[in-house]
Amino acid sequence: MLKYISAADRYHAAPAAWLSSYFLFSFADYFDRDNLHFGPLRVFNDDSVAPQSGFPQHPHSEMEIVTLVLEGEVTHQDTMGNKTTINAGEVQRMTAGTGLAHSEFNRQDKPLHLYQLWFIPSQRGLAPSYEQKDLAFTTGRKNELVPLVTGQKVLEDVVYMNSNSTIYWANLSEGKEIEFKTFPIRLTFIYVKEGVIFVNGTELGPNDQARMTDEDVMQIRATKDAQFVLIDLPAAEANY
Repeated sequence: MLKYISAADRYHAAPAAWLSSYFLFSFADYFDRDNLHFGPLRVFNDDSVAPQSGFPQHPHSEMEIVTLVLEGEVTHQDTMGNKTTINAGEVQRMTAGTGLAHSEFNRQDKPLHLYQLWFIPSQRGLAPSYEQKDLAFTTGRKNELVPLVTGQKVLEDVVYMNSNSTIYWANLSEGKEIEFKTFPIRLTFIYVKEGVIFVNGTELGPNDQARMTDEDVMQIRATKDAQFVLIDLPAAEANY
């Protein structure tokens, strides 16, 4: 079954002049009992941060936090001692585990656009940890699903996370098609950044999403050059 959710149905939050966020799941002051998570995917925020502004230090625990930088760069600092810059095309993962705090700022004179995803971890009580890789995902390989972050198996040039899930990115050219095979015991989530794709016959445009259950295969075809995230998730895992 494929559940289509339009861009207009996202929750828009603008708590400050410097921040515009679209929440795909319940977050902060947005609560919907029927939209708390999709498998272990607990948060998917589409954030735009104005120049010379950002998030001051704040705490996290027992969550896998993945940041995909689409445009601009993030200046990151945390209580583990990391002081880094995450550029467009780079991926960051933090295991919050038993507890950490971090800050995220846009120190540039141009806007910052990022996706931040939180996953309920497969294992609790882990020591906090950090990983960052330049995967050039926004401008890299075309017409295939490129794994960015995974906890399912060991792959080269992939960021590890403590979740039985995998985040893929695709740059799909107009007229091209890719196939994603899965199992009915798995879940599949798609969020479109730009362009137009058809997923098993359902059209998705910019900022639309699809949540799929009880499927064996996804046929994905672009009718306009497209970029999108696909996430493979377990249907059943503890502590949801």
